[in-house]
Amino acid sequence: MTYANTTSPDRTPWGLVVLLGALTAMGPLAIDMYLPSLPAIGEDLRATSGQTQGTVAAFLAGMAIGQFFYGPASDRFGRKPPILVGVLIFILASAGCALAASPEQLLAGRFVQALGACAGGVVSRAVVRDRFNHTETARMLSLLMLIMGLAPILAPLLGGALLTVGGWRLNFWFMAAFGLAIGAATMLRLQESRSEETTRQAQSESPLQAYAALLRQPRLVGYALAGALNGATLFTYISASPELLIETYGVPPSAFGWLFGLNAAGVIGANQVNRWLLRTRTPDQVLARASTVAVAFAVALALAAVTGIGERWSVLPLLFLLLASYGFMQGNTMAGALSVDPRRAGSISALLGGVSFGMGALASSLAGAFHDGTPRPMALVMLVALVGSAVALRKLALKPGPQV
Repeated sequence: MTYANTTSPDRTPWGLVVLLGALTAMGPLAIDMYLPSLPAIGEDLRATSGQTQGTVAAFLAGMAIGQFFYGPASDRFGRKPPILVGVLIFILASAGCALAASPEQLLAGRFVQALGACAGGVVSRAVVRDRFNHTETARMLSLLMLIMGLAPILAPLLGGALLTVGGWRLNFWFMAAFGLAIGAATMLRLQESRSEETTRQAQSESPLQAYAALLRQPRLVGYALAGALNGATLFTYISASPELLIETYGVPPSAFGWLFGLNAAGVIGANQVNRWLLRTRTPDQVLARASTVAVAFAVALALAAVTGIGERWSVLPLLFLLLASYGFMQGNTMAGALSVDPRRAGSISALLGGVSFGMGALASSLAGAFHDGTPRPMALVMLVALVGSAVALRKLALKPGPQV
């Protein structure tokens, strides 16, 4: 089976990369940008700490749920319409958040905002698979993660600056303006890429039938679990890092952002090394070695955390190296999953996102439930997740099969 739109370009299509990267960054931007404003939001809306933190949870829930609708919709109706619908929802919900007069209104607004924000990431991955072969898809997804990876570094700084200039509501007005800009760019610049094979396949089955067919393919399930379990370590780190760095290791709050950004930079750097490796190696070859190295770092981190040897001087460098494995795993597992059944690229993209958020939430919840003021729970959860990732990769994903 061939796909007419699949190409292997000699030059990187930077215009497409920037547009898809901006669409993918909608969710991370909306998560990270308003974090510095949470205390101000609580004071202005007379909200409890639980209510303000609940707006983060509501957004993550919306991101997880919304993906399952946009994926099949992009296979059935084309790539552009679901993106434009999602961007419109994002714009309106951002304005609603800016005008919220109570914690309950902001909570609802954040949930709806996430339902719009997730469209960009889901459909962008499908667009990449429409246009490129397996290896080039992995390289392109690494580029998209470079742009998306800038959000944890730049968004909190921008959000803090806007908070100082115009208060917390200005953050949401900026998000609405960002949505308008990328919506216009999508309408004017993004060309439809869905293949005729994808159209016929989507019209012949319901979304539930599509998901059932995908779950019956072991290689796809293996790639999805390998990527999601590796990504769960990042979710665990994000949830555990404030207390670990500030409370346990005594890092000043003013320096927390720099350490957080350093680990984000490590992930970004690993993504770019991954692009370089893919010039001479296949995505599966990179995955096999990266998963083994990740498990080795996880074992070393667990030993350092349990024994206390070196404390921060051993735990933090090992944590940096372990998190960098995300840059080698995510783009390659996504490309591998999308190569299993390109006719259902939108549904696969949605499934990958949903599984990733589910595993991330489970891992971070487990680390929180066993929290004891040390890095031990975080390190042990990461070890279990990365061993599971390696097992899923070798037992399910890295099997002989067609790749297109």
